[in-house]
Parts: sequence; structure tokens; C-alpha cells
Amino acid sequence: MSHRAQNPLLKYGAIAVATLACVGCIDKPSSTHTEVHVSKNKQSGVADSNLVPADKFDLTHWSLTLPVDDNKNGKADVIQVPQLQSYTHSDYFYLNSAGHLVFMSPNKAATEVTSTNTRSELRYESRGAEQSIDEADPKNNWALAAKSDAASFDAIGGKLKATLAVDHVSLNAGYPNKPPAYSVVIAQIHAYQFASQEGGFGWGNEPLKLSYKKWPNHETGSVYWTYERNLDFDDPNRIDIEYPVWGRSWEDPSDPGEQGIALGEAFSYTVNVHENIMYLTFESERLGTVKHQIDLSNNIDANGHVDELDNPKGYRDDYLYFKAGNYNQCSTKDAPSFRYPACPGSGELAKDIADGNYTKVTFFELVVSASEAPN
Repeated sequence: MSHRAQNPLLKYGAIAVATLACVGCIDKPSSTHTEVHVSKNKQSGVADSNLVPADKFDLTHWSLTLPVDDNKNGKADVIQVPQLQSYTHSDYFYLNSAGHLVFMSPNKAATEVTSTNTRSELRYESRGAEQSIDEADPKNNWALAAKSDAASFDAIGGKLKATLAVDHVSLNAGYPNKPPAYSVVIAQIHAYQFASQEGGFGWGNEPLKLSYKKWPNHETGSVYWTYERNLDFDDPNRIDIEYPVWGRSWEDPSDPGEQGIALGEAFSYTVNVHENIMYLTFESERLGTVKHQIDLSNNIDANGHVDELDNPKGYRDDYLYFKAGNYNQCSTKDAPSFRYPACPGSGELAKDIADGNYTKVTFFELVVSASEAPN
């Protein structure tokens, strides 16, 4: 496999050139949080082969989950904050020749215990390298303003901002018409999963998954986000509600054409959770700006309608955290649920790359900061 992410300038011609020119203009917001970012000099030449991602990104508050099981414990390995400062993986987590951060994940490889999807993905750790603070401690997570003990958390809300390009999604799926086929999640807000879910929270669901999907016979793909109803795992109503941004719905096989985003084409997202409201902003030089919002502390959806099947409290009582990177949605599991598209994969990396059974994403910029009141 080549370890160079595809140059966005080679995709969509002058459109991508204009997009990257805009990327370099994005201002860094002020923050009371640790900021995580890569140099914005997008065309800075060949990077030092001895550099690791932490040399370009401030990773002092991120851990990393990889699609490997080197410690043979039956689940995906997690690289904790202290170790990540000197870590790179030549296949799954590395700087390309321009100093951009590449996340790669094959369809079939090690997964977390609670998932059948592979990932090369960062998890924001408010505790930083202070491992004496438990992962489930409020000081390692943030909460909504409506939570009764919100003041005990590291923060109330937060802001995640990124500029990236999706370079590859799986070319094959056993059930092409299932929504996750040919897709990758590039950002999440995740609720912490507790052993007991007493009190109506703690299931570890996701109020946000931001995704990109491209059918193999199309030149462009679609960007959309989903809200997962905050219900028990066994509740049949625990489904993802989709909201399209650019292109088509995740269930629509028609070609997005010029309304979609091409592989290698840069775009940006901002996830700003201020008090209880999640404000989403998506930016493309070619397609413009799209904004959505939803109150995460109740069961009113992003269209302003009451969702009687959702938890009336939404995610009001949950412990929350950000994730970003490459969460491959092409699960190899074959089961009736819409979540399992039975994507092929051999578990042999070289073969799976040759067959197109993998996802790859390149980040140019990634910033976490305090939430901001909307303009």
C-alpha cells in the first residue's frame, strides 16, 4: 500500500484547489481547552519520515483505537495518551508526505467488544495523560447544561472542528441497500456506556455520527449526520435518524452528481454543543454552507417535531465525549439489522486493499475548544 494520502488537488480539478485555498484561511478559535491541530500549510512538501503524528498534532488529550490486536486480548488495541505522543502505525495511523494525518481501516480486522466495525479513531480525553482519573470520571467527559450535576464535569458542551477529505470507502458490500454500506463515520459525539443503565442513561449511544458514503459506480458521494435515539440496546426503536447535508439520503442509490462530494475533495465540519443545543455547520467551497441544530436534552428532532419514540430526556443525563477519525461502517457481520451490510474482507491487509475493502480518511485540521454561543 502507498502511505501517501491522495492529493485533494488531483480530484475535482479547480474545485478542490479552491477548497484547499479556503482551508488555509480558517482562523483558530480561542479556547479554554487543549487545541489539537495540524499545520495549515497544506502544500508544504515532503514530511520528515521520522516524524510521528504527535509532531504535527497536539495529541495530548486524545487516545487512539486501532484495528489491531497486538496484545492478543480479543479486542482492538487502544493507544493511551502518554504512548500516543511517540506513536505511529505505517498502515493505520500516520503522517503522509505533506504532513497530513491519515486514518486507514480495513473491513475485517480487530474491533471493540461493543462493535462489529473496525476503526482507526481518536477519542478525546479531558484527563490528558493523568491516568489516575478514571475514563468514566466526570472530569474526563463533558455534559449538557441541563444535567443536574453538570458543574462537576470537565466542561458543559464543547466544540469540535475539522477539515478533511475522504480518500476511499469500501467498494463492496454484501447488502448494498443497507444504509451503512460504502460509508465511513468521520466524527462522533458518544455517550459513555455504564455497566448499569438505571435512571434512563448510560447505554453508550451516539447523539451524533457524521458520515460520508459513496456508491462504487458514482463519481461523488454524500455527507449526512445521524442522531441515535437514546434507548436500551434491545429496544427496536433504537435506530439512527438521518439528516442529509450534501448529496443524497443514505438509503438513496441515485447518483448525487455535482451535488455530492468527491473522494479527495476537502470539506469542513463544526460541531458546537452550547449548553443543550448542538449546532452543526458544514462548509464546502463549491457547495456552500449548510447548518442544522437540535436540542440534545429532549426528544424534539432536528426538524422541530416531537419524536415520541425517543427518550424524553434525550441525552440530558449522559456523560459525553468527542471522537474523530475513521470509523468504518462496512461491518462484515451478516445479520438482519440495518446496521450489518455484510461487507467482504479477508483479514489479510494486502488482499483487502487490493480488493478495495477498506476506508481511508485524511485530516488537514482538527481542533477541540470550548463551546461558543451562536451568532
